[in-house]
Amino acid sequence: MSVFKDKTLLITGGTGSFGNAVLNRFLRTDIGEIRIFSRDEKKQDDMRHEYQARMPEVSHKIKFYIGDVRNKSTLKYAMKGVDYVFHAAALKQVPSCEFFPMEAVKTNVIGTDNTLNAAIDAGVKCVICLSTDKAAYPINAMGITKAIEEKIAVAKSRYSGDTKICCTRYGNVMCSRGSVIPLWIDQIRHGNPITLTEPKMTRFIMSLEEAVDLVLFAFEHGQNGDILVQKAPACTIQTQAEAVCELFGGKKEDIKVIGIRHGEKMYETLLTKEECAKAEDMGDFYRVPADNRDLNYDKFFIEGDAKRATIDEFNSDNTRRLNLEETKAKIASLEYIQNELAGIPNLSK
Repeated sequence: MSVFKDKTLLITGGTGSFGNAVLNRFLRTDIGEIRIFSRDEKKQDDMRHEYQARMPEVSHKIKFYIGDVRNKSTLKYAMKGVDYVFHAAALKQVPSCEFFPMEAVKTNVIGTDNTLNAAIDAGVKCVICLSTDKAAYPINAMGITKAIEEKIAVAKSRYSGDTKICCTRYGNVMCSRGSVIPLWIDQIRHGNPITLTEPKMTRFIMSLEEAVDLVLFAFEHGQNGDILVQKAPACTIQTQAEAVCELFGGKKEDIKVIGIRHGEKMYETLLTKEECAKAEDMGDFYRVPADNRDLNYDKFFIEGDAKRATIDEFNSDNTRRLNLEETKAKIASLEYIQNELAGIPNLSK
């Protein structure tokens, strides 16, 4: 962690699941300060008291900033003296973004533009923007706005000076706030059947720790304008639901299929066919370099790529598929699940 020694890290949307995972990973290291930037004072107060009780010797490193990525002035104030930024603030719920798409635009698009402008103006060394598999071939408002977030990040990287800007794109983070596993656990505990959309639907699955690993990989190895992707496994929604049933005593025969909801896909894509043509294999990760052609538009018409026609996309249907036991083991390894089984409250719930 020497690269973070005595440095100041700002996390937008920092009271969420990702922010808590970063605090758990970094707070006891030699990092100087972690700024939590968000608009909900209640969540900030809960987080403050939680870490004062759990990590009293280092909780002073956390500084809380009330603000909104939609508001440039609050970002400008929070960015003073910041070395690195993890941009996690977003509207991420597919249904809410479908009903209120302009709210998703204000946070995911304009909020990202504001964050990057404030970081560049403040001389921040590196910004990592968190994106989603739904940004690849997007069909819903959430995915479309996150795709534009990526485009903004790549575009700004062309003139960001000494500020490195990268994006990370990953699939479903198990047990993050608003995800399906906590809902299923509540359904089982209340004696209700688990509800799932379509049994054959596939989704990438990863833990919060793996999400943090991806962001750190981008931070350490990404180049300006890169999109970094982890080679995540996937499973069917049916397999995931059955795994949760086995862990928490639910009845698999009571699983209720409700059908695909508006804005959902049968499978998700982490790398498009077009991106796979230029992606660099980095072991457990893929790197998609920025398209750094200049503003000479002729190049977009006369320069092509013949090999693109022979390359497939990387999606949750053609990645490694986990069986029931593998899915159950992956879910059971999560601290959130272990706390739920032990009856210990989860801060990020």
